[in-house]
Amino acid sequence: GQYDMWKAECQKFVPTLGSGKFLTTPLIGEDGQPTDPSLVNLTTSDKKVVQWMQLLHQIGLDVVRTDRALVFYEDEANQAKLWDVLSIYAWMDNDIGYVQGMNDICSPLVILIENEADCYWCFDRAMRRMRENFRCTASSMGVQTQLGTLSQIMKTVDPKLHHHLEDLDGGEYLFAFRMLMVLFRREFSFADTLYLWELILRHNIDCFQLMWGMEYNPNIFAKYEDPDGAKTKPVTAAVNNKVLKQYGKFERNTLKTGHTEENNALAIFLVASVLETKNKRILTEAKGVDDVVKILGDITSSLDAKKACTEALKIQKKYLKTKQTAA
Repeated sequence: GQYDMWKAECQKFVPTLGSGKFLTTPLIGEDGQPTDPSLVNLTTSDKKVVQWMQLLHQIGLDVVRTDRALVFYEDEANQAKLWDVLSIYAWMDNDIGYVQGMNDICSPLVILIENEADCYWCFDRAMRRMRENFRCTASSMGVQTQLGTLSQIMKTVDPKLHHHLEDLDGGEYLFAFRMLMVLFRREFSFADTLYLWELILRHNIDCFQLMWGMEYNPNIFAKYEDPDGAKTKPVTAAVNNKVLKQYGKFERNTLKTGHTEENNALAIFLVASVLETKNKRILTEAKGVDDVVKILGDITSSLDAKKACTEALKIQKKYLKTKQTAA
């Protein structure tokens, strides 16, 4: 298939790909020349090839750190599979390439899907939905707009906590950056992360059946499959009950109130729900942003996904109701 063709193309430059091994040392030096000519076949000065090769050791270093507590990754061949998929994705995504954090998104797919090509296509679909999270420039971060929305939500639903965070110079909510960027991989257990992804990723990719579909929107699949789908107007006017039944619970709340902004996503309300679970500790213990980061860091893999989603729905209802009243 197409994936195998791309992989064969990449193997011509870096034969380690597909060998069951992976690399963690730089292949290209600062002078643009191979550090170890036996590892690469660089017969071209093609900028794309050189830039791609410069990413491979960073992908390897991230692979070593990914889900290292899981027995699955005690096998080097499984680590190599993660490296292969991320390396081919970096080859194909000429715009963003590879950014740290993509390894956290790809890892569950590598574990769940035996066939490497199927795994790649699932990752590709997930990244169509999430890749803007990883676009970082000198002036903006991928999740900056979402952090701005989070700030508005917290100011509305919990002004006391919001003002406390502002006093600590945390009003931009940069401490929530990782949660949004890698979709709660560190805050919830492996199983709970998959449960959340069923809800957040919105459309069906091979390994996630939308069992609960809180955020399911029947128009969204076309949008991510077909770039022109983005031009279709969302349902905004009076929505009848028959149409509403096609949507998940979260989307129904949004449609009923007419708030259909793209960044008004379930993930942002989930961050708000996580902050609410630590409301008292942040108010009483946090004397600076570093304390907030530490308090949130203490919850690694210990939150309950279903409770967090229930809380997120409550926060969403409160927020939308307040916005409606203000309007």
